[in-house]
Amino acid sequence: MPFYDELLDATREAREAFLAIPALRLGCEGRVSREAYLAFLGQAYHHVRHTVPLLMACGSRLPARLEWLRAAVGEYIEEEMGHHEWILGDIEAAGGDARAVARAWPHPTTERMVAYAYYTVDRCNPVGFFGMVLVLEGTSVQLATRAADALQARLGLPDRAFTYLRSHGALDQGHLQTYANLMNRLEEEADREAVIHAARMFYGLYGDVFRALPVDESEAGRVSA
Repeated sequence: MPFYDELLDATREAREAFLAIPALRLGCEGRVSREAYLAFLGQAYHHVRHTVPLLMACGSRLPARLEWLRAAVGEYIEEEMGHHEWILGDIEAAGGDARAVARAWPHPTTERMVAYAYYTVDRCNPVGFFGMVLVLEGTSVQLATRAADALQARLGLPDRAFTYLRSHGALDQGHLQTYANLMNRLEEEADREAVIHAARMFYGLYGDVFRALPVDESEAGRVSA
């Protein structure tokens, strides 16, 4: 079995628990408030701004035997540069205060997720960072564009308020195929185990970010119109 398929199989339970989170389901159905969408964007800013620094740290710590993976990390860096600024633009277009978001501390759930990412890269196996990539990019491919369309229909916000969701829904389609090819090249069992372990952890940590959003979870049990 290719390792990417093994990875998906090993993380299925964590992924299903993540996808069942009420805030996530409601967002994809467009049944959340503008305030909840702004809260999501605010936390997205606070973890996305660490993407490039984390990729840089990961690349610098990869061993020589994974030089091919370091080259891929370099390409990721170029593609991810400046994406946190897109989110600030979305916040302004949705009627939020982008400056206040940029100055604020992240929610503790977001801070814990980012801290664990640095811990994985700095103190464990830097290849484990690709467990976080699976969670974030896999989620984007499955849900981002659908959520953007549903939220825009519900909230009546302009296209420029959904740059982050729509761009990542499209970009991550290609990223995920590249990701699968990279993961299938991992040969060391320790590297594979690090990715699986980190992915399971990040489904829980990223899930906590969604659990903390200000949504009316009673809506999750109602049939949408």
